[in-house]
Amino acid sequence: MDVEKESYIKLEEKEQILQKGFWGFFIPSFLGVLLFLVPFSFQGEITIGVGVFATYVHSVFLSYLPSFMTGIMFLSIVFSLLTKGFQPKWIIQHPFFNSLFNISNLWLMIRMIGVLFSCFTLWEIGPEWVWSDVTGGTMLNVLIPVLTTWFLFAGLLMPLLLEFGLMDFIGVLLRKIMVPLFTLPGRSAIDAVASWMGSGTVGVLITIKQYEAGYYSKREAAVIATNFSVASIAFSLVIIQFIGLEHMFVPFYLTVFIAGSLAAIICPRIPPLSRKEDTYYELVGKQINEDVSTGKSSFASGVEQAIKKAEQVKSFTNIFKQGVQNVLDIWFGLIPLVMALGTLALVVAEYTPLFTILAYPIVPILTLLQLPEAQAAAPAMIVGFADMFLPAVLGSGIESELTRFVVAVMSLTQLIYMSEIGILLLKSKIPLRFSELLIIFIQRTFITLPVATVIGHILY
Repeated sequence: MDVEKESYIKLEEKEQILQKGFWGFFIPSFLGVLLFLVPFSFQGEITIGVGVFATYVHSVFLSYLPSFMTGIMFLSIVFSLLTKGFQPKWIIQHPFFNSLFNISNLWLMIRMIGVLFSCFTLWEIGPEWVWSDVTGGTMLNVLIPVLTTWFLFAGLLMPLLLEFGLMDFIGVLLRKIMVPLFTLPGRSAIDAVASWMGSGTVGVLITIKQYEAGYYSKREAAVIATNFSVASIAFSLVIIQFIGLEHMFVPFYLTVFIAGSLAAIICPRIPPLSRKEDTYYELVGKQINEDVSTGKSSFASGVEQAIKKAEQVKSFTNIFKQGVQNVLDIWFGLIPLVMALGTLALVVAEYTPLFTILAYPIVPILTLLQLPEAQAAAPAMIVGFADMFLPAVLGSGIESELTRFVVAVMSLTQLIYMSEIGILLLKSKIPLRFSELLIIFIQRTFITLPVATVIGHILY
């Protein structure tokens, strides 16, 4: 009887531990889902919880954000130069600060260019081609305030998605879909949903953090970052309104989904992505396990993996610290690069005929696809490599609704644009070179263009 009683007590204690572990997984993960993955209408716009916070701070502090971020960029240079010149122990011996400020000469130079461009734009001094509304003004006064506020809350709250088992649960649950279709682990579905509902850059940031934590291989991280970081529904609405086709939003977004899904199926199976190694980030090694336990359903195995992950969280202070580091990494490390390279990309697009010249070979293709005003539409098909919004700017003056529809779809399905996503990827530890990003952009263009055009002809 004593043995039976003792066994019963042990079983009861085990159930209590499992129950506690389940709630440790479920509550933070549920909050993460509500904040990142559940869209709703707020003040007439489709957004997510993180977006509401970001939009509020953006609206309240918009007039101060350009000056504030210029100051942050300046401090980034000061600490980087301090590290180069004096090697202070508090930076060198701290892994995070060392990675943030002990950078190569190339990245230091780009940061310095970013600070210079930011100062020129803030005070409207120097060459006008740097600080005009269509170049530096767009970057410092429009894009960077949005990135600053979005990454503030995304960075702080992202551990709710990553650290408490949600990715592990979804990974086991969706493995049978993601592996055969996209050659990816199931958890990559979270990246896609976070991008669609929130921000493509948030999706890329999730991918980078998962790769650095050992949950994606080099190939998987490269595939996810270049194929699943789709622009959000909110930004898609901005694009379709700007190009004057808001009445076509539903078929437009369905077309983006169909074309983007096809590209996500094909691109991972062809070079350069297919040649990426299925090895993991060397500093951490492989940490992922999405296998279904023998004799258990996918749901039960997913919960089991999620609880194991949640139990690894020993302190909420460390989680908060990780969130703060996410924000500082973006503000000090990424924003100066966005200002520098983004401004240069816009200068090339606005003040040189480069994209018009490069677009000449595309004119016969658009003519073959029977798109009206092919000559005017061709530059819009390639200028998206510089910035996602530029195709809509160029396409807004085209009279044909069919052509404007195709331009709007392409601006979202091409996915790789250097003013934001491209810089974030080049700065990350994911093994992607500039030349590879350009090739993937071209691949996605030629895969999605016929799809967008065929659906456009059906609709029009």
